[in-house]
Amino acid sequence: MAAITAAERGVRDVLILEATPEVLTKVRISGGGRCNVTHACWDPMELVGHYPRGSKPLRGPFSQFACGDSIAWFDERGLTLVEESDGRMFPQLNRSEAVVECLRRAALAAGVKIQCGSAVRTLSCSDCGGFQLSDQRSTFHQASQVLLASGGHPSGRRLAQDLGHTIVPPVPSLFSLKVQAPALSACSGIALDNVGLDLNVGHQRFRETGRVLITHRGVSGPATLRLSAFAARALHANRYKGELRVDWSGGLGRERVQQILQQSRRDQARRTMLSAKPFEHLPRRLWLAFLTQVGMDGERRWADLPAKSERQLLETLCAQRLSIQGRGPFGEEFVTAGGVDLGEVNLATMESRRCPGLYLAGELLDVDGVTGGFNFQACWSGGWLAGMAIATSILTESDQTQ
Repeated sequence: MAAITAAERGVRDVLILEATPEVLTKVRISGGGRCNVTHACWDPMELVGHYPRGSKPLRGPFSQFACGDSIAWFDERGLTLVEESDGRMFPQLNRSEAVVECLRRAALAAGVKIQCGSAVRTLSCSDCGGFQLSDQRSTFHQASQVLLASGGHPSGRRLAQDLGHTIVPPVPSLFSLKVQAPALSACSGIALDNVGLDLNVGHQRFRETGRVLITHRGVSGPATLRLSAFAARALHANRYKGELRVDWSGGLGRERVQQILQQSRRDQARRTMLSAKPFEHLPRRLWLAFLTQVGMDGERRWADLPAKSERQLLETLCAQRLSIQGRGPFGEEFVTAGGVDLGEVNLATMESRRCPGLYLAGELLDVDGVTGGFNFQACWSGGWLAGMAIATSILTESDQTQ
């Protein structure tokens, strides 16, 4: 985004040094190969609420380039985005390769040069002004302006630190949770909407409501990932231990659930608890797991439900307590929390306050959003702002020397 923007504004000799064999690898694999480009969140003040780190500082950047600007930017370059019911926006062709090709075509048309397999090893200020870079091929490059956009890779943080930046220690964000719940593991693959999550970690409390996916290790899904994002640092500090209370009632609430249980004992007295499942939103397999957890046989009649078991079932449905034993498998997390301290970056231009001429954008910064296209949106906004600022700086200097 930054390279294309700068080149389209008239900057010549724009070069991308890419460490991997191909550009935009993360774009290509994101969203299971679909690429959630952005989110249909039109109000910048509402948009910033989806960023656990960087919410207030991002108000400025998003006021200049937000969701609607990203949609228009891609549309002008031949990529139509389609909004899904939950606000996520994907390419009309529903494949991430369409996003990659759009950016490639735009870069080629603007005259951007791309050099893959060229990881930057050193970056330093040049004695004659600007910067000097060397890559893994021991090739040296001179540049008047440099943008670092290395994602969560530690190499970018090292380069930024060498140029005087403070690095907020990175920790995983957006991950599933391992829980101690044998009965739930038999329900792997079940997903429910409107599930309430209440997480206690140390002396901190975090809450989310939304779609939860039960896995063979614990829980995942959008609500869990969002919860892990806001609690990322607290969970890391507590070695990923804590207590999770889950409300499976689908918004019914404790009083209504109790009424339904008592009504079932009265009206369905002769029927079995499994055949006369009273909650339509609960899959039969999950309902059976809850019965098993409180020591009830699914073939037992409602009339034979002891009062103590009813209370236990009520508690399981409305506030099931799960002990968190860790996070999902290493490498499963989507982004990292941490990076270059935002106070050291002018977010109006993405230029470093420590090293003039150096720009920083993307996951390298201490900014991360929840799942749903928000992390890509921060990248598009930062890249566009950096590209505009670089073009303004270079073209202004060129005019002054003429």
